[in-house]
Amino acid sequence: MACSTVRHAEEPAVIPREDIDKVRELVRIEDIVGDYVSLKHAGSGSMKGLCPFHDEKSPSFHVRPLVGRWHCFGCGEGGDVFSFIEKIEHIPFVEAIQFLARKVGVELRDDARPREDRGVTRARLVDAHTQAVEFYRQRLAENTHAREFLTRRGFEQPVIDMFEVGYSPDSWDELLRHLRAKGFTEKELAATGLFTTGTRGMYDRFRGRLMWPIHSITGETIGFGARILGEGQPKYLNTPDSQLYQKSKVLYGLDLAKKHIAAERQIVIVEGYTDVMAAHIAGVTTAVATCGTAFGTEHTKIVRRLIGDSASPSAGVMLSTGQSVGGEIIFTFDGDAAGQKAALRAYEEDQAFAAQTFIAVAKDGKDPADVWLEKGDEAVKALIDSREPLFAFAIRSVLKGARLDTAEGRVAGLRAAAPMVAGIRDRVLRGEYTRQLAGWLGMDEDTVRGYVRGASGSPGHARQTPAQLAPRNQLRDPIERIERESLEVILQMPNYAGAAGVDDLPSETFVVPVHRSIHDAIRAAGGVAAYSLKADEFASRGVADAGGKANAWFIDQVCAQAEPEVATAISQIAVAPIPQTDPEGMWNYARGIILSLLRLGVTRQIGEIRGRLQRTNPEDDEYVALFTRLIQLEQQKRAYEEA
Repeated sequence: MACSTVRHAEEPAVIPREDIDKVRELVRIEDIVGDYVSLKHAGSGSMKGLCPFHDEKSPSFHVRPLVGRWHCFGCGEGGDVFSFIEKIEHIPFVEAIQFLARKVGVELRDDARPREDRGVTRARLVDAHTQAVEFYRQRLAENTHAREFLTRRGFEQPVIDMFEVGYSPDSWDELLRHLRAKGFTEKELAATGLFTTGTRGMYDRFRGRLMWPIHSITGETIGFGARILGEGQPKYLNTPDSQLYQKSKVLYGLDLAKKHIAAERQIVIVEGYTDVMAAHIAGVTTAVATCGTAFGTEHTKIVRRLIGDSASPSAGVMLSTGQSVGGEIIFTFDGDAAGQKAALRAYEEDQAFAAQTFIAVAKDGKDPADVWLEKGDEAVKALIDSREPLFAFAIRSVLKGARLDTAEGRVAGLRAAAPMVAGIRDRVLRGEYTRQLAGWLGMDEDTVRGYVRGASGSPGHARQTPAQLAPRNQLRDPIERIERESLEVILQMPNYAGAAGVDDLPSETFVVPVHRSIHDAIRAAGGVAAYSLKADEFASRGVADAGGKANAWFIDQVCAQAEPEVATAISQIAVAPIPQTDPEGMWNYARGIILSLLRLGVTRQIGEIRGRLQRTNPEDDEYVALFTRLIQLEQQKRAYEEA
């Protein structure tokens, strides 16, 4: 990335390096990552959360705002804010720049080629959806019948505006003509998913329907959910999967609910768009819905990241107070087939997730929107408060099919439910549900316990992760540890490192191969002197947090000088926690680490020169030069020891 411009892989569009640097200066990595991951302070300027790139239960994903880097110590992924958006949004580098530029209000310069000659970018697809939202909202304002459908269900204009609900006119090409007039190409229109192609060409996919915009977690419109007014099939219709929209990875209302979910460590999963609207009006602001698909593995990953899922398999166990330990996932699915299916699927997903999951079912089987319309806000809150742990719901659902008033029925119930109880990995929780199962069946507890024990299976295997640098606290070799700590200081605190004289360190100071490669990349990037010059430049331009922005820039330059595997190690070291927080402590820590490295290097050189002296003839000129160098090194060592 040493070039001054960036080119898209599909088109020769050019974004000046100055524009990219401007975006980097203004963007705050903790805010961007925080849109996807619930981050908590982890000391010494570090933040951590659950990795969005692999499934985990204990947080190993770290962000260091000061250096503008992120790294997961679980899966080894890492990089800067651009690489994070590239990976999380599945978009190329140029589109990641465009995405972040919109966030911070930077207008990127581009070439002046006709739009028809350009490729289909994510930014253009988002723009098309944004235009469609306004189009549908305007048509709703003009259609009395469509507005009455919403008002009869209790949704007044402020709520309609909040969720940007609209209406698609019963026309074959009204939206198509509208977007064409806005300058969108046929290629772009075809890629939006808003249109269908038939024998006579393209036409509007959605016609005569109420339209709910579906947003990404960051608030961009990426699709629509639609309900027909009047007769016709299908009753509900959603945007098909596309470059922009994947229903298995989207939760409706998440952009509005995410902060409440992270704060309350609770998410309520409802079935429909109107259920989300009703729940939010009632004060259940953690409500979201799936978009025309079952709740699945990708949804689970999203939920975990937001609620800060716990590694404990009993994290969601309900206390006698009605509260659960850890985060809560509450489903409000149908009490019969759909609810039972969801419960059993959650069992198959993961034990830690299952232990945090609850089911809330209205006694009359009504969904939250109907409960709210008929009984008001408090009834919706009461529905959520009536939640039942998933384990209990699933077991009781299985028992519904058994005739417990007969001996044969109770035995059949035991045979059906025992494997479910045996599958609970937490020993204490398994024991509690064994006792409950005995009570539900009306059977002797010892009999049930023995049957459950017999139904137990073998535990699964732990997930393997790619090899990466071992964490600093696991290093046993003192030399490797000092080298690692020194690189952490150089990359994360270049201002302190520069004062300690690290730019004078020769390459042979580092003996661990990957450490030496990182140090070579630092030197190739101009050393910490380059950081100092950049910090001065930012300060002279009035850039906020000039030191921090220069630090992030410095690490980018170092990564650019390294091979990919070394750049990954750099990202990991750049976010490793520093065991100091206050400025004085940081300086003493940095100075002590660098001095230890210098002493180590000098001691090694002294040993090497003494060995060479023993092999050299005292009458040779080389002997005199080596002896002079040895005296200098001995003086350096004493100076470092006295410092």
